[in-house]
Amino acid sequence: MSIPIEAIHTLEVKLKNLLSNYEFLKSENEILLQNASISQQKLLEQQKIIEAQQNEYHLLKIAKTIEGSKENTRDTKLKINTLIREIDKCIIQLNE
Repeated sequence: MSIPIEAIHTLEVKLKNLLSNYEFLKSENEILLQNASISQQKLLEQQKIIEAQQNEYHLLKIAKTIEGSKENTRDTKLKINTLIREIDKCIIQLNE
């Protein structure tokens, strides 16, 4: 009779260990999910900053080209034409 009791006792110990491990892993998973969410938010913020800086760089580049030196006259004209086409597209979209 002692063998079945020992088997039940061993099963109880293993089950308690399993439940303990489950609870630990569950809490660790929640922490990791929170960290992933925070990291994703930081990544989105960084992407917005990068996009804003790229836009600023683009505008500075256009301003520098429009400022125009004798060497960049062709580039200046091309940039102005590109800007005019973009404005025309915007106007067409507004009229629709």
